[in-house]
This record gives sequence, structure tokens and C-alpha cells, in this order.
Amino acid sequence: MLRVRCLRGGSRGAEAAHYIGSRLRRVFTGWVQRTFQSTQAAAASQNTCAADDKATSPVPKDCLVCSYNEWDPLEEVIVGRAENACVPPFSVEVKANTYEKYWGFYQKFGGQSFPKDHVKKAIAEIEEMCNILKREGVIVKRPDPIDWSVKYKTPDFESTGMYAAMPRDILLVVGNEIIEAPMAWRARFFEYRAYRRLIKEYFNSGAKWTTAPKPTMADELYDQNYPIHSVEDRHKLAAQGKFVTTEFEPCFDAADFIRAGRDIFVQRSQVTNYMGIEWMRRHLAPDYRVHIISFKDPNPMHIDATFNIIGPGLVLSNPDRPCHQIELFKKAGWTVVQPPVPLIPDDHPLWMSSKWLSMNVLMLDEKRVMVDANETSIQKMFEKLGISTIKVNIRHANSLGGGFHCWTCDIRRRGTLQSYLD
Repeated sequence: MLRVRCLRGGSRGAEAAHYIGSRLRRVFTGWVQRTFQSTQAAAASQNTCAADDKATSPVPKDCLVCSYNEWDPLEEVIVGRAENACVPPFSVEVKANTYEKYWGFYQKFGGQSFPKDHVKKAIAEIEEMCNILKREGVIVKRPDPIDWSVKYKTPDFESTGMYAAMPRDILLVVGNEIIEAPMAWRARFFEYRAYRRLIKEYFNSGAKWTTAPKPTMADELYDQNYPIHSVEDRHKLAAQGKFVTTEFEPCFDAADFIRAGRDIFVQRSQVTNYMGIEWMRRHLAPDYRVHIISFKDPNPMHIDATFNIIGPGLVLSNPDRPCHQIELFKKAGWTVVQPPVPLIPDDHPLWMSSKWLSMNVLMLDEKRVMVDANETSIQKMFEKLGISTIKVNIRHANSLGGGFHCWTCDIRRRGTLQSYLD
């Protein structure tokens, strides 16, 4: 409120009139300015709201991404590429994850192409695998080819790349969300680039897209003096719960997780630490429960050649790597099947994996499985379970580090979210 004292006398009266007039003009001018500013703010707010409405439009009903487990009917899948695959440099984390008989191979060829003739055969095998998936009614997508021999440098390390052969290692689909794993090998730091075009397409169709915190992969993430020289060392260190990766920062490969609806199982391994597991636990809660399980495994890295869930309450459990928590599944009424010993010959190169890729299968649905054409023993096992086998030869592709489950990432399976452990 404007309060004015009444003044007597001629000149004092003129001064009072002038004072009152000037204050009134000032008040009126301020009101006009405030009104104009409010109008501008309202218009800007409307424009912002219009932009926000556009950015937060409802998720389309026909989202291309939806997968809750490993066995619902498969409709769309990403299949990796062997093109330009390079041997990773022989760093401490690579040494801890590979067998000593191949250490000389990594020391000699690190940063160079895998044997070109071998890669050529692997490419042909994966192309045939894609053709068979298409004939089975599955939509197949492929990552972009990239030159993995290019050297790169971060403030913490230098390296060359490896490949985009194993989408299961880097991508985890949970419902309609694609999670990019941060990875743990320096040679795989930029591997996500091969999949970005596809992920953007899925995002634009309505999928959620999450990238886990990217680790620096500084020296502190690794035990630089990890004392591994033989298989005996591996067993001893594994029994003590010692790994080459530390708890310096979160890291994980997606292939250390396996899904069964609301329950997701994970192992602490050479490439997945407890911080990475805890990040996933918090991120997926409360809709999903993340359970840590462990195995008698001298070199834990990726769970799907050790513990592969192939149906509701049905799991393949590696007899050479027994699960310490297997009673949890048996008490829940699950059927635990031990696959037969693999038939792959000893002289076949497996630079990054074990023979147990025979159990690294891809379920097309509960009654169809893609399995190695050479592994007749496991084919018979599936037939006894009432599951028909789709036989494909990827023996040379196996050498690069994975079976059918590793070489793929299922983007869409026809099914709903359920609980299979309660």
C-alpha cells in the first residue's frame, strides 16, 4: 500500500503532488512490465510443455523389444559377426581368462587378426546359422562391421579392439529394456559401437535403453599380480574367491546373467564383480530379483556354458562345474539335467572357451533347440526330453569364444513376465 503524509503550504503541496504522481507512474510502469513478463513466461512455458509432450510420448504398443526368459517362442534375434575379428592384446585380464596353452598365441598375435582362413570359415558358418533361423520364422538382425585392429587410447590405457561376435556378452534384454554391459576387458571397451544403430532403432520403437556405468578400466580394476600359472593355480584361486577383477568400480559382462522371468541368476566371475552385480540388483528392483550363484569352476567367465536354463523349471547344469546352490532349484521343483561329455576333439582350437560350448544352446521355444551338428550325444539328450533339435555346424565359430547362446541376443520372445522359482 502506498502511504503519503499530508503536507501544508503551497510549495510543500506541489512537492507532495509531484511525489504522488511519480510514485503512481512508477507503480503503473512496474505493473505493465510484470504483466508483459508473465505473458512471455506463459508463452515460453507452453512451448516447453509442447516440446516435453513430444519427448515423453507414450511407449508404442508394438515395441520390438520384449523378452523375459531363455525359452519363450523366439521372434527376433541379433546374431554376431566374425568379420574383422582380432586377437586381444595379452593383458592381465586376458591372461586370467584364457588357458595357458594359448598364452603364446596371444603374445604373438595380440592386436592382429585371428587366422584369416579360420575366420572365413566361421563367417560362412554363422551366415548359414542366420539362414536357418530365418527359415524357422525368426527375424535376424546383425551388428555393423567395424575395423577392430584400430588402436585407441583413453587416459588410463591403450588397446586394440576384438570383435562383435558375441552380442550375449554385451547386451541383456529384460522385458522391454536393453541394457548395455560395461564389460571388463580393455579390448572390448568400444564394442558397443557395433550395436548402436540397432539399439537406436529399438529405442525409437519404444524400448527402454540403459547403459551401465562405463568403467575407466584403470590399472586399479585389475589385480596386476594375479598369481596364475597353471590349472592348479586356477582351482586354488577360485576356491579362495580370488579374481583378476577387483572392486575398484562396477564391471560386468551380460553373459554372466541368465533369466528366468522375475528371477535372474548371476555369478561373480573374472569379468563380473560384486559392484557390477549390485548395480544390476538396484537397477532391476523391485520387479526382478537378482540371485548370486556359484560353481566349482577354476575359471568362471560367462554362465551359459555352466548353467543354462532351457525351460520353465528346466536347467542344464555342467557336471564338471557343479552349482553350490543346486538344492535351491531342486526344492523349487526344477528338473536339473547334466549334459553328456562334449565330443569336440582335443586338437580343435578353442582360444577363448572350453569344450562345454556343447551345452551353450539356443532355445527357439520350449520344444525346439539349436544345437551343434557334431554333438550327437547332447542331441540324443534333448530328444529324450521331448525337444526337437535343429542341427547347425559352427565348429570354427566356436573357436572365437562361443556357442549358439553366445552368438545371439534374443530381442523378442512371445511370452509374459512370470515367476518360476516361487
